[in-house]
Amino acid sequence: MGRVRQTIEDLPVEHGLPVDWGLAARTAARLTSSGPPATVAEAAELVARLRSDAAVAEGHVRDVTGLGAGLPLLPADVVDRPAWASAAVDGMRSLTDGARLPATPRLARAVTARTAGLQIGGVLAYLGGRVLGQYDPFGGADRQGRLLLVAPNVHAAQQALDVPSTDFGMWVCLHEATHRLQFTAVPWLREHFAAEVGSLLSIAQPEGLAERLPEALRALRDSRGDALALVELLQGPEQRLVLDRLLALTTLLEGHADHVMDAAGPEVVPSVVTIRRRFTARRRGGGLIDRVLRALLGVEAKVRQYAVGAAFTRHVVLAAGMDGFNTVWTNPDTLPLRSELEDPAAWLRRVGP
Repeated sequence: MGRVRQTIEDLPVEHGLPVDWGLAARTAARLTSSGPPATVAEAAELVARLRSDAAVAEGHVRDVTGLGAGLPLLPADVVDRPAWASAAVDGMRSLTDGARLPATPRLARAVTARTAGLQIGGVLAYLGGRVLGQYDPFGGADRQGRLLLVAPNVHAAQQALDVPSTDFGMWVCLHEATHRLQFTAVPWLREHFAAEVGSLLSIAQPEGLAERLPEALRALRDSRGDALALVELLQGPEQRLVLDRLLALTTLLEGHADHVMDAAGPEVVPSVVTIRRRFTARRRGGGLIDRVLRALLGVEAKVRQYAVGAAFTRHVVLAAGMDGFNTVWTNPDTLPLRSELEDPAAWLRRVGP
């Protein structure tokens, strides 16, 4: 009689990832630097401006996208690097609460949780020096969403790019306000995203990982450090299907936001062309160690997401108008497939807005 493979439903389960989230927050806070120097007056002016610009920016985003009529225009929470890392820990914990994993012995789970907490804290400390802003759809006291802008990073990037501070701050706000509008104006998106993440984390790891590791390492080498190639090869077919859907969704969200922040035009951000050119060059830059870390953390894959998603959005808007593009938000079935992001005409043929 053949061996019956156990599924996740057959095993005792635990909810949430085995991560010591408190340790992650403490590690990130200890490792995160304070940021570039600024006078008290400069810092106060930037914080006040970013806070109000987020609401103004969302008004411009609504004009471009046609989404969100009647929703309140809200300010952002402007934070420093340690506060962003703490918020990121809270958001990650909330997002992954739906994961259902096989129960493990208490000692093994404790060791895993401590190791994972240290690793996540280190990653967030690295990212905390680079993230300009973030809309966390699961953050905030009520877990209904929180828009964060990291003032020291916005200041540092603006200085490095040598562009007007008022223009750059508004440009960043346009991107993050677009993300907030995506989740607040599309009522099903938040729960759909959480469900997909929960599904990905809950699927049991496939057998034969050790046998596929040499092939995966070759793929990582051939892709010049693209961590996504390694992740995909180490997953089973069921996991890859969910990952494909998640990657397609996040690529759409990032590319749509990049398109909107530029489509708002020089009337809103007079130096938008200069900012985009210099910012794109900065995304590709960095020293050797920085580039290696970015590859290992998947940041390089995320940079490619911006370009692919923005090209998809641009193509569909030109072909069908913004109203036609907004068909993507009808329900999960109208979201583009991963293959359609590289072939927008295929999405247009399938969905037919």
